[in-house]
Amino acid sequence: MSFKNSPNLIIRNANIVNEGKQYYSDVLIRHGRIEKIHPNITGAYHAKNIDAEGSWLIPGMIDDQVHFRDPGAAHKGNIASESMAATIGGITSYMDMPNTNPATLTLDALTQKKQIAKRHSRANYAFHFGVSAHNLNIIEQLDPKSISGVKVFMGASTGDMLVDDPKVLERLFANVPTVLLTHCEFTPAIKAEENFYFQKYGENIPAEIHAQIRNKHVCFESSKLAVSLAEKYATQLHVLHITTAKELCLFKNLPLNRKHITAEVCIHHLSFDDADYATLGHLIKCNPAIKTQQDKDALINALANSNRLDIIGTDHAPHTWDEKHQSYFYAPSGLPLVQHALPALMELVAAGKLSIETLVQKTAHQVADLFRIKDRGYIREGYWADLVILRENQQHIAVKDQKNYMKCNWTPFMHKTFAYEVSTTIVSGQLAWHQQQLFLNCQGQQLEINR
Repeated sequence: MSFKNSPNLIIRNANIVNEGKQYYSDVLIRHGRIEKIHPNITGAYHAKNIDAEGSWLIPGMIDDQVHFRDPGAAHKGNIASESMAATIGGITSYMDMPNTNPATLTLDALTQKKQIAKRHSRANYAFHFGVSAHNLNIIEQLDPKSISGVKVFMGASTGDMLVDDPKVLERLFANVPTVLLTHCEFTPAIKAEENFYFQKYGENIPAEIHAQIRNKHVCFESSKLAVSLAEKYATQLHVLHITTAKELCLFKNLPLNRKHITAEVCIHHLSFDDADYATLGHLIKCNPAIKTQQDKDALINALANSNRLDIIGTDHAPHTWDEKHQSYFYAPSGLPLVQHALPALMELVAAGKLSIETLVQKTAHQVADLFRIKDRGYIREGYWADLVILRENQQHIAVKDQKNYMKCNWTPFMHKTFAYEVSTTIVSGQLAWHQQQLFLNCQGQQLEINR
């Protein structure tokens, strides 16, 4: 059956996963929102029917951390290409990071990105505002509803976005009007390690040494500083991409609504470890680095069995194939991940390491709660219909045999065959992806921040 985008849809026979429960029901979507959830929806709704029997229906992933490279690096990706790929991976909403060109350090730069997204984004969108040593006056006067959060690089970055002046950090933590997101790595230690290994290897540092240059101590010291500042000023702090077992002690094992310091873990740090550098090399070079199997296992265990890790993101950061095959100091850090986000996470579910209820909680529910996103992140009557249908990959199609829609045209998952696939993605009530077909008239909406 050929589908055209319609404001009215009925999903039938779905195994819904929502708010810690599983149950079978139909879902009626009208004019972009979920109008009715009932085991047997009848009536003349003039709606297209989607049969989800044998599949899971979950809230779409809300990705709290992507780098869609728009504006400024069109050869790597842009909002149109990466948001389209994201819907194939089950991401219905995303929050884009500020280190674009120009960086999102001014209100004009923020407006420019919103205008691009309004024209071209296939998924719902919001933007984080950046921090430099020179824009604290702007940050302190921001309308907290106009952005999803404020991002500070407390570790290595590019341009003028590295912030390591103690006075600037104290003022930021004391006065930031929104969630403060931090990239935590201790730059002086990184520089010392880089110099040590340069003396040993020259420019041809092996890829696996990246995990030793950006080691657990580099991460722990910076994360500890961020947490201590947030405790001092009662900042709503969100520490991004935790990579080590050692850092887990910094975060309380409490429900999200009982703490003001939260932590994110990313898909690649749950999927790869330092043994994978041998085959993937700089393709999995990222900051902070992918570390040991023991670290990966500790992150998965904390995600599954505690409240120390609150959110799962992608940190999607595409670079071209040629760029990633340069020598160590020239190969940029970052991986393209959005097209395979939920299938990669479902590997943990298939292996019995993570429940699907926890996956939904930490890719949708808690993201909406932390960032105060209105009417999204749950399957509830009256909420926007941001939904994903997951089914078993019964044909066992390998990733390398599927079309890649990310502009960089490669993926670190190229050698994988996932147990599950996204069969349908619905964004604000519109079909974005269904039965291997993209719907290019799907238009994402700006997320409404209710703070």
